[in-house]
Amino acid sequence: MRVDCVFCVSGDEMTRVIWKMIKDKLIFPYLDLDVKYFDLGVLNRDATDDKVTVESAEATLKYNVAVKCATITPDETRVKEFKLKSMWRSPNGTIRNILNGTVFREPILCKNIPRILTGWKKPICIGRHAFGDQYRATDMIINGPGKLKMVYVPDGAEPVELNVYDFKGPGVALAMYNVDESIRAFAESSMAMALSKKWPLYLSTKNTILKKYDGRYLE
Repeated sequence: MRVDCVFCVSGDEMTRVIWKMIKDKLIFPYLDLDVKYFDLGVLNRDATDDKVTVESAEATLKYNVAVKCATITPDETRVKEFKLKSMWRSPNGTIRNILNGTVFREPILCKNIPRILTGWKKPICIGRHAFGDQYRATDMIINGPGKLKMVYVPDGAEPVELNVYDFKGPGVALAMYNVDESIRAFAESSMAMALSKKWPLYLSTKNTILKKYDGRYLE
């Protein structure tokens, strides 16, 4: 059987091993595949200065389909373990921002696999906005007393400055963003998914606290 191009992204640790077993035993013997391959293992991301992650996301846009294995997002311990040049960002976050997409998670129900919740008859699909927010946030450690401000500099206009917090001692700070275009795309993809499944659609926000940020999603 001949199928169109499939884009394959390998990952780290056991998922890399298991995915190879699946390909060798269950896929390649039966399908003639044109496979575009990208290695997103943490060592190759380090060797390419994470350029391979961007290239894999751009290829996903081109081919419209990809199979991606789980990858390591390095923390301080992993940086030392693999002797990495940098604490690279989450590859999932990078890919999702480039795709400007929505992450849908849904359980696979099998009749021959008993469910923990025996009364659960229908699956639940969770859609999560996958652009901006914590995936592209800027965070920092506050070393001592001082004022934290947020500044927006409009093109051709005066800066808008907001006081965030007056630190009395050490702490942490975070700034994140999103854009209307991506919020609309999130709404459209969520509605399209609900219509295709003929399911009701519900939106969950924290607009009671984040009146402007989450409130934008309601608008």
